[in-house]
Amino acid sequence: FQFFWLSLNVWLFGKTFLLYNQGLQYYYLHQMLGLGLCVSRASASVLNLNCCLVLLPMCRVLLAFLRGSQKVASKKTRRLLDKSKTFHVMCGVTICIFSVLHVAAHLVNALNFSENYNEEFVALNAANYRGEDPRKLLFATVPGLTGVIMVLVLFLMCTASTYAIRVSNYDIFWYTHNLFFVFYMLLMLHISGGVLKYQTNLEEHPPGCFNPNKMLRQNLTMPKAFEELFPDYTAKPFAEDLPVPEPFVQNSFVRVCSEEPKFQSHFPETWFWISGPLCLYCVERLYRYIRSNKPVTITSVISHPSNVLEVRMVKDDFEARPGQYVILHCPRVSALESHPFTLTMCPTDTKATFGVHLKVVGDWTERFRDLLLLHSNQDTEILPIFQQRRYPKLYVDGPFGSPFEESLNYEVSLCVAGGIGVTPFASVLNTLLDGWKCYKLRRLYFVWVCRDIESFRWFADLLCMLHNKLWQENRPDYINIQLYLSQTDGIQKIIGEKYQALNSRLLIGRPRWKLLFDDIAKCNRRKTVGVFCCGPNKISKILHKLSNSSNSYGTRFEYNKESFS
Repeated sequence: FQFFWLSLNVWLFGKTFLLYNQGLQYYYLHQMLGLGLCVSRASASVLNLNCCLVLLPMCRVLLAFLRGSQKVASKKTRRLLDKSKTFHVMCGVTICIFSVLHVAAHLVNALNFSENYNEEFVALNAANYRGEDPRKLLFATVPGLTGVIMVLVLFLMCTASTYAIRVSNYDIFWYTHNLFFVFYMLLMLHISGGVLKYQTNLEEHPPGCFNPNKMLRQNLTMPKAFEELFPDYTAKPFAEDLPVPEPFVQNSFVRVCSEEPKFQSHFPETWFWISGPLCLYCVERLYRYIRSNKPVTITSVISHPSNVLEVRMVKDDFEARPGQYVILHCPRVSALESHPFTLTMCPTDTKATFGVHLKVVGDWTERFRDLLLLHSNQDTEILPIFQQRRYPKLYVDGPFGSPFEESLNYEVSLCVAGGIGVTPFASVLNTLLDGWKCYKLRRLYFVWVCRDIESFRWFADLLCMLHNKLWQENRPDYINIQLYLSQTDGIQKIIGEKYQALNSRLLIGRPRWKLLFDDIAKCNRRKTVGVFCCGPNKISKILHKLSNSSNSYGTRFEYNKESFS
């Protein structure tokens, strides 16, 4: 897909480049600016396309609707929707690359406008006189000044979007990325200048034509070649040895114009490109604001080992599917900042409670934990109902779709979690605990890799309850649980008698992925296995590679991934 998108942008760039390089309506402007005109307009067309599409992947409500609706019945199409973040990044990178080309071309244009000032066609000039300082065109005009500010805004957004900045200080990424609204407002002003103009009267004045009226006004004489064709314009003859200009007479056909060329600024096409997606995004944000305007009721807060906090809450008319996520906003923590968290418990017909697990890393989660826990020095605390007034107001936006919604739509699924990446699968396990017979899933391979033994306690009770339930229903083979401890310190403190069901499933070290895939392929011949991963990129790349590899059993693996980094 990346190659297709790159090819599409290159094709659009080349197509527009040829239009401005060969189009007669840009003949005089091209004579003044040269290739700077072609490059600037070609890069602008690519920027229009990407500025239009970069907002669509951020329309989360629309994507969640499409993923959950029957209109998108194809599993492959729904998997493409899961690439929305990747597509957003691709559009952003394309905007950065072609913005560099656009800026460089306009720097050359500003210099050419100054040096190639055309006194014959004054309306075509952006400069006021020959030799005008090009910096005036950049800083004293609306297109120039807005362009400079847009470059600065784009630079801040791009640099703050790097992986290092997102991990070290997410606040910087979040605040700078919201400058996109300033960028679009400046873009609308930027296109209103009308600096580049095209000729409107090509029929009356073809480029390179002969204008008898102009020659008479300038007291010029007409060549003999035109006397017979235009006797009314005959005046004093040219010198006998004066050659007939080649553009004027070709094969006895004379291109004659009847008026001066007229120039007009382009209608700002960018409006057509960005107005629709921008309005759609604004409408969705308004809808999300109205939907999340009422705070939720927090029923309990549990502090788990390894700095993990569980928050359970209730909200009227809240519905969600396993694998979806919500965005939490706590005004007392930050007035503007909000963060996504995967649902680990979804509301059902019998219970309205839903919950999230969040790992305390960073300023936002630390402040949020301190506000929720009355006694942060205790390892575990479930606050009673009469203390609920101490909770800060919490707003929930969502739910939104994710790739893990598809885990129940395969007959066989492989779910791989790394550390806190287990949260998307927790909601799936909770759903299976309520009842598994109504879903297509008939066998689940669950692999969880953690660095310390305490992390398994986050969902040890859930895994044991599901294991016991399936044994009671005579389906012990429904779920295959494999727990891997990558560090061996404190191994003797594992799980006591309470979690005996998990004791035999705990392995030391890291999974041997190739053997795991071969075993799954052998046990599920000629079937399609959904592979779901939420964890470090290293594990993700290995699973992706193995999913694309062929096997001798006719088993096909379809890879799905969500990154929490």
